[in-house]
Amino acid sequence: MSILVVADHHNADLVAATANTVAAAQKIGGDIHVLVAGEACQAAAEAAAKLEGVAKVLVADHAAYNHQLAENLAPLVADLAKAYSHVLAPATTNGKNLMPRVAALLDVAQISEIISVESADTFKRPIYAGSAIATVQSSDAVKVLTVRATGFDAVAATGNAAIEAVAQDAQDAGLSSFVGEEIAKSDRPELTAARVVISGGRGLGSAENFAKLDPLADKLGAAIGASRAAVDAGFVPNDMQVGQTGKIVAPELYIAFGISGAIQHLAGMKDSKVIVAVNKDEEAPIFQVADYGLVADLFEVLPQLEQQI
Repeated sequence: MSILVVADHHNADLVAATANTVAAAQKIGGDIHVLVAGEACQAAAEAAAKLEGVAKVLVADHAAYNHQLAENLAPLVADLAKAYSHVLAPATTNGKNLMPRVAALLDVAQISEIISVESADTFKRPIYAGSAIATVQSSDAVKVLTVRATGFDAVAATGNAAIEAVAQDAQDAGLSSFVGEEIAKSDRPELTAARVVISGGRGLGSAENFAKLDPLADKLGAAIGASRAAVDAGFVPNDMQVGQTGKIVAPELYIAFGISGAIQHLAGMKDSKVIVAVNKDEEAPIFQVADYGLVADLFEVLPQLEQQI
């Protein structure tokens, strides 16, 4: 049994979720190969070679694979997949875009966002916004999976796998084109990789009040997130949204200020190790998942917390 992990990367480096996906592959068992497809992506390939448990890194370096457009990359992955029992990718934007097309080309089902490996053909995944967990068994010759990074601890960078170029017939399919990107730069940790996350909700009332989370976040070295209600209200940009339609996080500490706890938000943060909730509504659903809950006015609690830390 052999497993192909499709790396998510920026050519110069790996996306952190790739290491979690390799961890999921280890749970399945067998030889693990990692595909790094991009343009001038040698640095990402070298990073992949260091992931513990990886036996080989396959490199497909071509202009057609830059930006990992699914329409160009899927034929390569589907062709390589015929030699593997499983094909995994992180459930990132790129992975979610690519893998359904790969599954269609292979004429198999895709199993999305697995959080647990029960056996080589059986996996668990959240459904109904995370309120239920489905156990899915696949009889397909090739199992095509996306992996929710928060379900698996990342492997260490202690490996030394061989790197080899993969034979390819790369070409631009002409079905899509990369137009541009706007990358938000911040001195704070990346939201999905942060050890501590502080999130605010509609209870903060305004963008100006939302900024009151900054001093506490600075002291804790935390990333800042938000509920969908806060994003929809225009307090913060949508790349800060935590939840089913935002980012999935599982930090060591998650502190929620003024977040009621709609099921869509809980789906994105309920796997956090310790959850602290501050809300003046004692009936707020978030208290049902919180390890520590404080029924109080967040504007009184925030300065007190800052003084104590």
